[in-house]
Amino acid sequence: MDQTLSNFGNVFVFLSLGIVFVAGGFLTSRLLRPQRPNPAKKSTYECGEEAIGSAWVKFNIRFYVVALIFIIFDVEVVFLFPWATIFKQLGSFALVEALVFAGILMLGLAYAWVKGDLDWVRPTPVIPTMPEMPESPSAKTTSFTIQ
Repeated sequence: MDQTLSNFGNVFVFLSLGIVFVAGGFLTSRLLRPQRPNPAKKSTYECGEEAIGSAWVKFNIRFYVVALIFIIFDVEVVFLFPWATIFKQLGSFALVEALVFAGILMLGLAYAWVKGDLDWVRPTPVIPTMPEMPESPSAKTTSFTIQ
């Protein structure tokens, strides 16, 4: 128990010192830098060109879906690479584990595909509409005589 507390104490001291050094660096830079704001410094930098329009542009949500799917499969590669380097030492049980891991991700991809989340241009659902019913002759006569 004493060793565990000592290990946590080491982590806490290391984390505290890291926070102090980062905060100290920010504070020192804020105190020592020159304060000369001008319009050129406050403008939005866009590859050396003048910015066109507002910086607050709405992006299509499909960009985020594609980015999220990329990140998920990128992380999968990060997890599978160490496994692949020592595959012979782990045996067939590790192969089954890796296949289950990849299979779960493939099921998620198939679900997103079937649901249509991977389609860039989604088809808009067509809502069937009823054409107006022509007025019956009796309704025309009734409305004419009531007026």
